[in-house]
Amino acid sequence: MTTVAPDGPETPDTPAVRRAVRADLIEIHRIEQASFPQPWPFSALESYLGEAGFLVAETGNDDGDPPAVAGYIIADTVPNHGTPLGHVKDIAVRPAYRRQGVASALLRRAMEVIGETGAGSIKLEVRADNEGARRLYRRFGFEHRKTIPNYYSNGEDALVMVRLL
Repeated sequence: MTTVAPDGPETPDTPAVRRAVRADLIEIHRIEQASFPQPWPFSALESYLGEAGFLVAETGNDDGDPPAVAGYIIADTVPNHGTPLGHVKDIAVRPAYRRQGVASALLRRAMEVIGETGAGSIKLEVRADNEGARRLYRRFGFEHRKTIPNYYSNGEDALVMVRLL
């Protein structure tokens, strides 16, 4: 069973979070490219379609246009000594929507989805120098468990952070 995220309840401005569909992939790929120095290829993102933990956040806008994909998360489970382990593989938010609760909404819903699989905990890797992301994950109860030297292709270290569900 999952617990409520420590950052509080959803508000009326909380973006809508739903499963990703094929029509979202171009926007997801654009967000990926704008967010990371070594972005995933389109085919890697496409390979997660159909996964319960591939989610997008949509936000409305003031000009009456349809909701825009503001961010996404890819999370799944892996076997772990008889109890599934959740794994956040990728999360990114369109630059114009950062610091507006989009990542929190995505992470909150992904933790619910992973918790429904029976996973006892969830982990992620984050760049050691990404203090904004680390702060978000700590707010959700993730704790730094270990450092993986040279994890990223440019030689940066990754911090492995874990949270019980």
